[in-house]
Formats: sequence, C-alpha cells, structure tokens
Amino acid sequence: MACTSCSSGGGCSTTAKGCGSKGSCSSGCTRLNVFDWLQDVALPSDFKEFDIVEIRFKGGRKEFYRNKTRLPLVTGDAVVVEAAGNGWHLGHVSLKGELVRLQMRKKKAEAEAKDMRNILRVATEQDEERWQAVRDLETGTMFRARSVVEELRLKMKLSDVEYQADRTRATFFYSAEDRVDFRDLIRRLADEFRVRVDMRQISLRHEAGRLGGIGSCGRELCCSTWLTDFKSVSTTAARYQNLSLNPAKLSGQCGRLKCCLNYELDTYLDALKDIPQVQRPLLTEKGEAFLQKTDIFKKRMWFALRGDNNWVMLDAERVREIQDMNKRGEKPENLLPPVREEERAPEVSAHVEGNLDRLDDKIKGGKRPKRRKKKEGAEASAPVAAPARTAVSKSDPDASSGIEVPAAAPSDEARRPRGAAARPLNRRNNRSRSEGGRSSEPRADNKRPEATPRPEGSVAAPRPPRGENRPPREGNGRPAGDAPNRDAQANREASTNRTGRENRPPRRGPRPPRPGGGEGNTGTSATPSAS
Repeated sequence: MACTSCSSGGGCSTTAKGCGSKGSCSSGCTRLNVFDWLQDVALPSDFKEFDIVEIRFKGGRKEFYRNKTRLPLVTGDAVVVEAAGNGWHLGHVSLKGELVRLQMRKKKAEAEAKDMRNILRVATEQDEERWQAVRDLETGTMFRARSVVEELRLKMKLSDVEYQADRTRATFFYSAEDRVDFRDLIRRLADEFRVRVDMRQISLRHEAGRLGGIGSCGRELCCSTWLTDFKSVSTTAARYQNLSLNPAKLSGQCGRLKCCLNYELDTYLDALKDIPQVQRPLLTEKGEAFLQKTDIFKKRMWFALRGDNNWVMLDAERVREIQDMNKRGEKPENLLPPVREEERAPEVSAHVEGNLDRLDDKIKGGKRPKRRKKKEGAEASAPVAAPARTAVSKSDPDASSGIEVPAAAPSDEARRPRGAAARPLNRRNNRSRSEGGRSSEPRADNKRPEATPRPEGSVAAPRPPRGENRPPREGNGRPAGDAPNRDAQANREASTNRTGRENRPPRRGPRPPRPGGGEGNTGTSATPSAS
C-alpha cells in the first residue's frame, strides 16, 4: 500500500496495521526518515548490533530509545515506549543499526546517557486502536483551547495538540513573540479535559514544519520533510546573492526569511573572491562611474556615469585596472579598454577550390561581352549622318537663285546608279510591269507645284548631296528628268522628320487613292482593265 503522507508514493509497512503516523515509510522515503542503506547488508555472526533506536512521533519529533531487550525491529514498526514521567506512548521506528550512531554524533547526543528511556514492546492491535482513538480527540481539543485563549486575551497562538497514547497527558504547542503568563489557561484546560496539561513553546519555523504546506518552489516545505536543524538566516545572505530585499519574496510561510537562502551562500562567497569590491565610484575623464549591477558567476560588472542612463559592461579585470589607475592618480579616457587591431586570418574560402563566388564572377563575366556585341551591332546598323553643307558665297552664281551648294559627297555616292535603276521597289504602290502594276514613271496630274519665291535672308530647306556626275541644269537650275528623284528625296526627308529613322525605304510617288473616294484623296483612281 502507498503511504498517505509520502510524496514519493512508496510502500509503507505499517499502513496495513492501521498506522496513522505521518512519514512512517520503510521504502526509502525521505520524509523525515533517513534512508537506511545498510538494512540489506548481512552482518557477521559475531557482530553486536547497536542497541539504540530512533523513534518518530507526531509532527516529525524524533527521540532515541534503548532496545534493552534486543527486540527484532524493522524500520516502520510501531513500538510502545516509556513516556516522560508515568505512562506509555506509541511511536514508530525511523532508524536502527549503525546509522543511529552517526545520527547521535550529528545531534551531539550521548549514547551512555542515564536518562535515556527504553522500548517496552512491539505494539499490538489493541495498543494501536487505543492510540488511534486518542488521536481523534486532538482536533476538537485544539479548537476548544483556542477559544479559551481568546477569552483570556492571551497573545499566543496554539498550533497543535498531541495526546499521550494512554490519555494521561496532553501537550499543547504554541508560538508567541513575548513571554506569556498561561497559569490560568492551564487550570481551565486541566479541569475541562481531565488530563495533565503540558505547554511547550516552539518557534515559527517549527510551527510551519508541524503544519506542513507547499513552498514557492512548488515542492513540500523543507522544514516538514527533511530539515531538522534550523540555522539563523540574515539579509546579508540575500545581498551576497544580489537578490532584491523584498520581504514578501524572501520570507516563507512561517513569516521568517527562507531557509533556502543559506543553501547556495557558500558557492556565492567562493565566486566573489575573484570580483573586486567597489566601495567608491570609478574616476574617468568623462566623470564618475557608479556600480549598478554585478553578475557574479560571469564576472561582469555594469557601471553608469553620473546623470547618464546608459550602462557600460566591464570585466572584473578591467575594473581592477581602473582602480589601480585611480590609486596612482590617473584617469582613463573612458571605461572601455582601448581597441587593439588584430591581424585578420585569411578566409577559408580563399584556399578552397571551386569557390562559389568565383563561379558567380565567371558567369557574370561571360554575359558582359554579349551585351557589348549587341551595342556594337546597333551602332553599325545606325545610318550615317548627312555631310555638313558648305557656306554659300555671294560670288557663287547659284547663290542668286537661292540654291545652296552642298559639300562634296563621298566617293561611294558617285558610284550609285541614278535614274530608274536607283528607284527602290515600293511594295505597296510601285510594282513591276511584269506583275501588271503601275509604271514607275510619274503621272502628269501628280506633278509638284512650282516653288514660291523665298524672301531674302531665308535659309533654304536641306537637299540631298549631289553627285559629281550630275547632268547640267535646265531652265531653273534643275536637271532634266530628275523630278522623280526629288519626290523620293522629299518623301525620305518627311519620313525622317516624322519617325527619326533613316533606314526606312522612301515612299515613291503619291499614296494610291482608297476605293470609294474621300476628301483627302488626291488624283484620279485607275479603273481596272476589262481584261
């Protein structure tokens, strides 16, 4: 069966017998019982076992009793022992054997003490039933005694009541800050319950251990499980551990400082040996720096200048260095140590073959020549700009007629064929005669109107360069039979002005009229032949 008062759920050897004691667990439970790791070790035949046994009572109270009759006891057995004064009491074996000798040495108890009481016998079923009946009276007795304390207006707090197994004595445990005169209380309790009353004052820590509970850590209170010796706890332990001095957080359920503040105190004291003590602010050229925080285990300290909210983290060595400089009368420029430039080691990727960065550069380098080729091809396909025209002199005979003489054309234009051979084939309007289309000769009704005379000082419109083998002028200075060339040149200039593209083929002749006519159509439409 599982022990009802054990947090580990171990098997209790006395539960089957009706055990009502808390923590009488024989399966290695740490609730107020020391684990007997020697119980399974076979002892020599001539070895004489230690005759003192540790007995546990209600509330975790333990006392040592002598096994004078050498009873074969097992941890957790209920035994009847001699009570203080007259009568008997029932308890449970918590420890036996050689471990009891160690416990007595720890608690500074003498093994040869004359006042040590003896174990009478192993408890029977009648003894346990009587003891259980007495325990049922404890709760009612405690509440009645608290009401009597309130009537007498005593400044004390009753925490627990324990009856002796033979119901001849009742022990009342109380806590108080000052000395209490409870003589009237003892008389009233003795007359009401017909028992011998014993008042025992305990501390607040013992009271919390008897009542039990759950601590802020989420586990059962140490004072009610394994802690038996209570040491004094001061706020100095909290200061060494850099804890906030908040009473609500540092105090336990007993209202005193937590006992666990002493558990890690020695570790903190050892770590503080390597950290310098800062009793005065550090002096720098920028001002005084005050200590704000200390990380004991990482050996880091935070300082802040006067009037500055920014904290600077320093190592313990740097703080000690600044303190030595201040003792010599020197002040550093700032709190941080001077920066030392270290030589950078070559990257590992520089020594590894097949570096990805190098492959990326190679791919990018392969794309650039293609873009350049495209740009060069576009520049080659661009038309050549027209040659500059030369200024016309007044002595030139052509100047009177208002015609500008262009500069000499390049030699490649002299080789171009002129006339009908130089006329490009217009896909839309001009078709070869073999296909039955229109002829390349201009129509009579589509002649250009005569040019109107220009005012003096005006600049003539640009004209295409003339070749060296140009036929002589006739009449108004224009070569005979060159009207189609002028029309083609005009169309080329107009198309260049509209779109800016000179590589577009010139339009030959007028646009053919649309079927059905219109206001914008010029000329007559040709009727299809009957054939």
